[in-house]
Amino acid sequence: MSKLRQIAFYGKGGIGKSTTSQNTLAALVDLGQRVLIVGCDPKADSTRLILHAKAQDTVLSLAAAQGSVEDLEIDDVLKTGFKGIRCVESGGPEPGVGCAGRGVITSINFLEENGAYDDVDYVSYDVLGDVVCGGFAMPIRENKAQEIYIVMSGEMMAMYAANNIAKGILKYAHSGGVRLGGLVCNERQTDKELELSEALAKCLGSKLIHFVPRDNIVQHAELRRMTVIEYAPESKQAGEYRQLAEKIHNNSGKGAIPTPITMEQLEDLLLEFGIMKSEEEQLKELAAKEAASAASAAAAV
Repeated sequence: MSKLRQIAFYGKGGIGKSTTSQNTLAALVDLGQRVLIVGCDPKADSTRLILHAKAQDTVLSLAAAQGSVEDLEIDDVLKTGFKGIRCVESGGPEPGVGCAGRGVITSINFLEENGAYDDVDYVSYDVLGDVVCGGFAMPIRENKAQEIYIVMSGEMMAMYAANNIAKGILKYAHSGGVRLGGLVCNERQTDKELELSEALAKCLGSKLIHFVPRDNIVQHAELRRMTVIEYAPESKQAGEYRQLAEKIHNNSGKGAIPTPITMEQLEDLLLEFGIMKSEEEQLKELAAKEAASAASAAAAV
C-alpha cells in the first residue's frame, strides 16, 4: 500500500479554494487514488460538489444532536460521493458564537480514532482563510497535513493572505515537518497575474504549481452541484484540473520551507510589475489633476 499523503488547501475566503480543491481531488480519483476530504470550513461547503448536496451534516451538529462526539459512529459523519470519494464536514458554531476552529480539532481527532484514514491514499483538508485561529491552523500545527497548497490570485489581498499562510507554515515547519507544496493561481484576470503569481512563489521559496484559467463552465457545474470533472469531463477546464492533479501527485516530497516576505516587499513586488504606483507617481498625478482643475476653473471665469 502506498504511503498516505495528507495535503491541505488554504486560501482567503472567496478565492475559489473549495471549488479548486474538489475539482482537483475528483481528477486525482481518475489517477486511481482513493481520497478522503475533511472539510474544515464552518460553511460546510467543502464537499458540496462531490456529494451533489447543499451541505453535509457536520461532525459538530451531529455531536450536538447526539449529546457528544463520543456518541457518534463513523458512518454517521462519513459520506461517499463521486467515484467513491469519502467526505466529512467538521462544521462550526452559528456565526458570532464560539470558536469555529473547535470543529476542526474535534473532527480530526474523531476521524483518526475511528479508522477513517484507513484504505485511502490521500486525505485532503479544505481550510478557511488565513492562519489566524488555532483550530484552522491545526492541520499545520499538529503535523496532520504534510503539504500545503495555497490557492491565490493576482489580487493584492489574495497575495497578502498567501504570504500570511506561508508565515504559519514556517512557524511549524521545523517542529512538525509541514511544507509548502506550492501556489495555485485561480485566475481573476487581473493585470500580469501569471507573472505576479510566479514572482510571489519565487519570493516564498516555492513554485507556482498551476495557473487555473477562468472559465464560466465552472459556474455552470457549480449550479448543478457538480465538479467540472463530472459535468464536462472532455472540456478544456477539466483538462486544467487534471493537469493540476497530476502535478500535485508528482510533487510528493518536493515541498519547501517557505520564506515569507514583509508587507513592504509585497508592495515593492506590485510596484515592480506596475500594478501599484509609487508615492512620487501618485503625487505627480494629483498635482496634474489639481492643475487641470485650476485651469478649467480659471477658463470658466
